[in-house]
Amino acid sequence: MNRPRHPALAPLFAAALAVALLPFPLHPQDAASQDAAAGPRALLDAQGWIEPPQEIADAVLAPRYLNVSLNRPSPDGMWFLHQVSDGPVTMDRFSRSFDELGGQFYEPQANRARSLSTRSMAGLQVISAADGSVTEIEVPGGARVSGPQWSPDGSRLAFFVHTDDATHIHVADPASGDSRQITRDAVLATMVTTFEWTSNGGEIATVLIPDGRASRPMEPMVPTGPQVKRTEEGKNILRTYASLMATPHDEALLEWHVTGQLATIAVDNRRVTNIGRPAMIRGFDFSPDGMYARVTTMQRPFSYVVPVTSFGRVEEIWDRDGNALAEVETTELNTGIRGAPSAPGVAGDEEEPDRRQMAWRDDGAGLIYLRMESAPEDEEGEEEEEEEEDSESARRMDRVMLWAPPFGEDDESVLYESRQRMANHRYSADHEWLFVTQGGGGGGRGGFGGGRGARTEYAVRLDDPETRYAISEWDTGEFYENPGSLLMTSGQAGGGAVFRFGGGGGGGGSGRIVAMAGDAGQEAVFLMGTIYNEDPLAESPKSFLDRVSLRTGETERIYESSNDGEFERITTVLDADAGRFVVQRESPTEVAQGYVVEGDTRTQLTNNVDYTPDLTNAPRQRFTVERPDGFRFLVNVTMPPDFREGEPRPAMFWFYPREYEDQEGYDEGARTYNKNAFPNFGARSIEYLIRLGYVVVEPDAPIVGEEGRINNNYQHDLRNNLAAVIDELDARGIIDRRRLGLGGHSYGAFGTLNAMVHTPFFKAGIAGDGNYNRTFTPLGFQREPRHFWDAREVYLGMSPFVYANNLTGAVLLYHGMHDQNVGTAPDHSPRLFHALNGLGKDAAMYLYPFEDHGPATRETLLDLWGRWAAWLDLHLAAEERPVT
Repeated sequence: MNRPRHPALAPLFAAALAVALLPFPLHPQDAASQDAAAGPRALLDAQGWIEPPQEIADAVLAPRYLNVSLNRPSPDGMWFLHQVSDGPVTMDRFSRSFDELGGQFYEPQANRARSLSTRSMAGLQVISAADGSVTEIEVPGGARVSGPQWSPDGSRLAFFVHTDDATHIHVADPASGDSRQITRDAVLATMVTTFEWTSNGGEIATVLIPDGRASRPMEPMVPTGPQVKRTEEGKNILRTYASLMATPHDEALLEWHVTGQLATIAVDNRRVTNIGRPAMIRGFDFSPDGMYARVTTMQRPFSYVVPVTSFGRVEEIWDRDGNALAEVETTELNTGIRGAPSAPGVAGDEEEPDRRQMAWRDDGAGLIYLRMESAPEDEEGEEEEEEEEDSESARRMDRVMLWAPPFGEDDESVLYESRQRMANHRYSADHEWLFVTQGGGGGGRGGFGGGRGARTEYAVRLDDPETRYAISEWDTGEFYENPGSLLMTSGQAGGGAVFRFGGGGGGGGSGRIVAMAGDAGQEAVFLMGTIYNEDPLAESPKSFLDRVSLRTGETERIYESSNDGEFERITTVLDADAGRFVVQRESPTEVAQGYVVEGDTRTQLTNNVDYTPDLTNAPRQRFTVERPDGFRFLVNVTMPPDFREGEPRPAMFWFYPREYEDQEGYDEGARTYNKNAFPNFGARSIEYLIRLGYVVVEPDAPIVGEEGRINNNYQHDLRNNLAAVIDELDARGIIDRRRLGLGGHSYGAFGTLNAMVHTPFFKAGIAGDGNYNRTFTPLGFQREPRHFWDAREVYLGMSPFVYANNLTGAVLLYHGMHDQNVGTAPDHSPRLFHALNGLGKDAAMYLYPFEDHGPATRETLLDLWGRWAAWLDLHLAAEERPVT
């Protein structure tokens, strides 16, 4: 077995293994009961991988991944891309050796990020937009693929090919499926995990392994000193990161993994052009002509207190020789003094950049971006005191800027300016029209945020910037009046900022070019969106496409879907003016299929399959429950196909508590419910238990209180939520309230243990990848802003570890041994199990090697379901069906 991937985790692995091998507590039972329970107990005690009942295994492994969703069109609208999966990753691939470095996971033998091995695809297909015919793309035998990208004109498809020891780029002809390798040297796919086309499709830019690269640094056999950490002056409000670097060797290893050679590769003759010298490249984005590139490099010093994503970086503009022409932005190492740093899967609190939404202009004119006029200074040279953003924006100009080559200080010019802050900016294909979004709740780091307020969409001609052409106006607080979002030339709606950066942007930039129709003087754009009904249980959503005349503001609806027992939505617009687009249509009992629509003609392009029709057609109920305090919330119930009224069944609850300030805040979350949607299932869908005869209950679990103090009501609301649901289901004759189970994942696991130590309702619990002691996250969690020392009783009251002696029922714990989620470190489960074992409680624990925050491998998924089924057999179903 491979050693732990990071020395700091070695004690945890040893402790977890020791706890896992402790005998499960067995309580005295009569002989008959012991015989009846022998089957599930044997499964629960098994040391190797086990499998669940066949009907569960069939549901978990059903090949839903073969179904096609038509949402990756080629730029010419002729093809759709389908990435072909082969099901859950297998443990032999998942357990390949890797280096764990501050939240980054790299495979040294293949010089790539671990995720490119564990999340890659088995193959690629292209599907004709005309008739749905399928062409298989040629892939080397035994290889995996990832990151496919269309060339700007749609005539070619490039993708990564991953073998055991290298990653290369291949280019294919979508018409024939033939492909060829264009990289001579292997790609360094560690920090930059994709590539990009230049806009003429002649070159592909990527990061290669540098020539003359040194061998991988070896860990010293004799320690060179202790692991060192020191506090800084100030308060570092750091999260509880699962993976941090710890030694000088880690630093050397990280630098070796991520130092690469930026290069372009000519697609036709495979000629390689190196751009500059090797560097720790974090991201890049080439200009359309390939002559310049925005390049971000990671900088030393490194840190042992925050993940790699918070290390310092510099963004520059390079020419073809690798000369730095200008500095765009410098971001210093964030160890917490400047706000919460980022982490894998978690955004940080970095300040908004001076230049917002920067991107290359598609016509090669240079870089475009938004930039707020500098705040004025008073007579003493200090900045004006900050006021509310709207007031400040009214005093200062927000500008659309163009920065032209060679990117000197005098090469910036103003294209357009407004006294109101701009949330988004996009262009016509000829860059004569500018489309601006203002308002809608404020900008935020990306330039377009949520919230409430007036949102205005308008256009200006850059040769006449004083004249605005209104496209839509919307009070975002009026949810049901959303006019839709501008249609882009990509065929998708462009609802927010889509300015990409980091090695995956290139290829024409259609994400920022607005689809237009009509001749000069009669220009029109399109708005695409969804119509929701105020009573979603009575009427399901519709989707629509409107044509808006820029000169007159007149709106014509050119498409509106039906919602009579089905849901249909546009997935891709191929030609809006000609009324040619692709729709996806589904119903509660019919799997989604794709159709190309041309006028009144519809051609089916997909042949998707419902692999679990018994689950699709299972009896369901969705209803509202009211707590004693008058708060109302929704419950979803799925029943076995043979369920009969008046014959209550054992039930498994699965939930995830969420926080709200009031009833209105909760009700807003239900507005997008779609009663005509086809039920989707994944590898861990708890509804599979209906195949074993259980009723499955998925209740909302609202925790309600004033902002900043919501968790003061946590125990009270948790108990009352569950009691109200149980009483209602009992009154309806659906459940046997003597045989109830409860489970959840992550914060749902946390809620499960809290329910089981504070209520007597459940005989069995299943809790995965949870946190059970809030003193381990003393600086805040979820929506709890207070620190432990400011809300001691809340933290302790929400920690089921503190009340483990009150546990009712039996609990099964599972946890991934490489859980990277902030706040749910893998040691939570062993510590709780140790306590339960010492208290004589009925518990089991399963620690899954190499798994992150949620099981992914085929072996783990089947094992987990096997143990879940045995656990429920043992504790809930013994009275109903014999156990063997």
